[in-house]
Amino acid sequence: MASTLPDHPQSDSPIGPPLPQPAQSPKSVQLSQIGQSGQSAQPSQDRAAGRVEVHGIDHIPETERRGRARELFAVWAAASVNYLNLVVGGALVLSGLSLWQAFAVVVVGNLFWLGTGLLAVSGPAAGAPSEVITRALYGVRGNRVNNAVTGWMISVCYFALNLAAAAVAAFSLAEQVGITPDTPIKIAIVIAIVVVTLTISVYGHAVIVRLYLPITLVLAAAFAVVGYAILRHADFGWSQPQPLSGSGTWAAVLAGVTLIASGPLSYTISADFSRYLPADTSPRAVLGWTALGGFLPSVVVGGLGVLGATAVDMTDPQAALRTILPGWFNPVFLLSLVIGTVAVNALTAYSAGLALQAVGIRIRRTLSVLVDGTVAVALTLYALLVSNFLDTVSNVLQLTVVLLGPSTAIYAVDILLRRNRYDGRALTDESPGSPFWYRAGVNPAGALALLAGVTASALCVDTLYTGPIAALTGVDLALPAGIAVAAVVYALLMRRVVSRGQA
Repeated sequence: MASTLPDHPQSDSPIGPPLPQPAQSPKSVQLSQIGQSGQSAQPSQDRAAGRVEVHGIDHIPETERRGRARELFAVWAAASVNYLNLVVGGALVLSGLSLWQAFAVVVVGNLFWLGTGLLAVSGPAAGAPSEVITRALYGVRGNRVNNAVTGWMISVCYFALNLAAAAVAAFSLAEQVGITPDTPIKIAIVIAIVVVTLTISVYGHAVIVRLYLPITLVLAAAFAVVGYAILRHADFGWSQPQPLSGSGTWAAVLAGVTLIASGPLSYTISADFSRYLPADTSPRAVLGWTALGGFLPSVVVGGLGVLGATAVDMTDPQAALRTILPGWFNPVFLLSLVIGTVAVNALTAYSAGLALQAVGIRIRRTLSVLVDGTVAVALTLYALLVSNFLDTVSNVLQLTVVLLGPSTAIYAVDILLRRNRYDGRALTDESPGSPFWYRAGVNPAGALALLAGVTASALCVDTLYTGPIAALTGVDLALPAGIAVAAVVYALLMRRVVSRGQA
């Protein structure tokens, strides 16, 4: 496996080498050395796992780059060996798909991890996070709006949803050890989970890279026990009592692919975790290890969910799985659900903190992470103790594919058009003299492509509402329509700009 994913540059790579860095002007020196907190970055501290990361959205100098592309596998695997993938696999069967149709949907939907991998290659090339690289797509001012919505708001909502799921599992765990989860206990549990999550996010990149390998191994061991129990009870000859046919089958298949693809599509920030790699790291290695880290565990766990639907009632997976799991393992399983959610949310909070900086708020990365966590805790406690607010948020997030599909497509096309050549120091320049200022701080190509892609996707939606195209076809084509339209429009509008070297 390692031989097919080299860590060193390949001369025949389809994605070009990083752009040579020009001599810095006094202004660019200041911008590259000073983070959004307004304080000088301290060399080498960011790579020490025992120290708080001092870099925010500022450029990472080559002297502080370390690591190998293979480290990315554990980062994304830890975020993918989770309960959600198990639940989604079971939901595919509940939607009416046969076993083999459901397995196919799991594989196809998770192929979108290749997109996550492609976006990650821009990190080492630019030495900057995704939240800064996207200035090349939308312009300095346009990117602030992009980060406010796609980067921060959606991330905080996902944080709250995941935190609620972890809290429910933790409440059940408390009951099993004899603690009654009344309101004060529930609040304490939610806060405890957030403290652990934000500690990882605040310490930052080096801790994430070092910690996520053991987390991956622990979660893999836990889900191996779950998998063994499911395989023992699964009915491989099971068939749907009322099989779908015709347009009903295609509707369920496309809905399933969209549901699964929404996971990798939500990680448009994959460069955040690759930007500390040396600039000459093989793009194919970055793409491969990132994609494999997300794809492999997601397919395995999702496949177990599909088989689980033949053994237990997956409408309530947590309660149903108790009937086939060893009694001693139930607390371990619940704890693994909490750990898995913490791993996902630590990545989410880390990137949301960078997004808050990229919006233009002058705040330390550590403080921006704490702000994200505070907002997420408030939403979660309000939802768990007062109302069904998270149900509303969850419904709204079903529509995020309308935005995330086109934005992922635009980012990917930009990488291919530029052959992954990004000037990381120039990207830190937010002045009107920046090459990424475009027109009044907005790149018309990115703005128009995103508008066109979102519009096309919205017309095809068949989730919370039925768009006119969905009404005509009977299927939800929001994902492919949004991606295709955004990619084509951006490529047509941006090709001349890139070829002329205007940005």
